[in-house]
Amino acid sequence: MKKTILLLALAIAISACKNQQKETNENTTEKRVEKEPSPEEMAMYNGLKSEAWNFYDEKEYLKSARKYNEAFKVLGEKSNSTDRYNAACSWALANKVDSSFVQLLNVANEGNYINYDHITTDSDLNNLHDDQRWDEVLTQVKANKEKAEANLDKPLVATLDTIFKDDQGLRRQISEVEAEYGRDSKEMKAHWATITEKDSINLIKIQEILDERGWLGTDVIGRRGNSTLFLVIQHADLEVQEKYLPMMREAVEKGNAQASSLALLEDRVALRKGEKQIYGSQIGRDQETGEFYVSALIDPENVDERRAKVGLGSIADYVSNWDMTWDVEKHKERMANMENEDKMK
Repeated sequence: MKKTILLLALAIAISACKNQQKETNENTTEKRVEKEPSPEEMAMYNGLKSEAWNFYDEKEYLKSARKYNEAFKVLGEKSNSTDRYNAACSWALANKVDSSFVQLLNVANEGNYINYDHITTDSDLNNLHDDQRWDEVLTQVKANKEKAEANLDKPLVATLDTIFKDDQGLRRQISEVEAEYGRDSKEMKAHWATITEKDSINLIKIQEILDERGWLGTDVIGRRGNSTLFLVIQHADLEVQEKYLPMMREAVEKGNAQASSLALLEDRVALRKGEKQIYGSQIGRDQETGEFYVSALIDPENVDERRAKVGLGSIADYVSNWDMTWDVEKHKERMANMENEDKMK
């Protein structure tokens, strides 16, 4: 199973399932829909997908798989490869082998799924290995991977992979260091100093790439490389972010960057300029209590509609990553109190 969090994008649309063996009334296909989904449809889709993931977490695999099917039908069977793959995992764990292959063959034959290393080691799919269709799936996924990598700038991909590990590796250790030594400990401060040093080195490399070659797409640097460009700029100072924000906007229009990632950068720039964020992606933390909260947000009642337009899931599902519950009235009350406190300073 593969969970996408904030930096996982929901932009790749795929066509309806091809004619494969199906379980009765479990994986019916519908006529392909060409129109772009409305914000309301995307919000409904993301909600159903979140329910499906929750059922998976609870080991209610059949309920999870069926909920994914409900989500796919909202978009007229138009979805992305990650969600289809996750649905296949749920079907497999529910011992519905045919239904699992419907999803896997869909993403494999459409050419959107290329993660050969993951699919060959994913224990969720173990009960598919003795089926002759398993070799068909693996053969196609491997071909997809080789095709996707054929024109990559491999030296640059390797450079960006190292930068990605520097950027994300230390950040993944933050919670461990904090839990062991405390949020205000000298160890935590030293860890952040190391992150800052690495960030400054990586930024020089990324700026050189962007200034010389522009915002490169996945066809040149792969998905991780493309994400690395965003991550390093996202962690830079305001001046740098404002410099490259127009470039990233143009890249999204050309399909060389993800709208969901751009939304995060837009939010961070807005907050740093003293404005309110648009998509609710930025999480604040009370310095006294350590409590997390959603930073200042415009029109919080309609944030899910805006998030859906850029391929982000519901804010309620998003903030649950910090063990928070989204309550729009409490958010507005907190923001009002913070504004009053600032005025009194």
